[in-house]
Amino acid sequence: MRDGISNTQYVNLGSLTLSGVTPGLSGYLDTRGFDAASIVVVNGTITNAGTAEGFTVTLQESADTTGAAAVTATETVSGGTVTVTSDDADNVVAGPGLGYAGNKRYIGVTVTGSTGTDATITLMGVLSKPSAAATTFAGAVVART
Repeated sequence: MRDGISNTQYVNLGSLTLSGVTPGLSGYLDTRGFDAASIVVVNGTITNAGTAEGFTVTLQESADTTGAAAVTATETVSGGTVTVTSDDADNVVAGPGLGYAGNKRYIGVTVTGSTGTDATITLMGVLSKPSAAATTFAGAVVART
């Protein structure tokens, strides 16, 4: 058995309040110095997930912080999107998260609701397999422009 805390860093990418179809953006997760990265969606209050389509979380990547594009399915683990359609509190964590297998330095998510979406969510970045251990437990988010 090996210690995982010294080899994992957690980064709060922010909380988003979703309203209708207005997209929400997370901060960026800087993957420099790590060989594994994921983003976990933690549902807060879901008053209404929206129409049958609910709201969708899409993984994005960027070489710098000036713009991001959707990650292709071949650069993800578990696909590049998570969709939440439930209005109840049973689904605290939306799916298995979004695993990144690409090579860009920065990753983040865009969350797009459907008509009627009214929810708050928190996004957590998880970095592991550091090039040098031990890492700090909590990392810093990079502002997204």
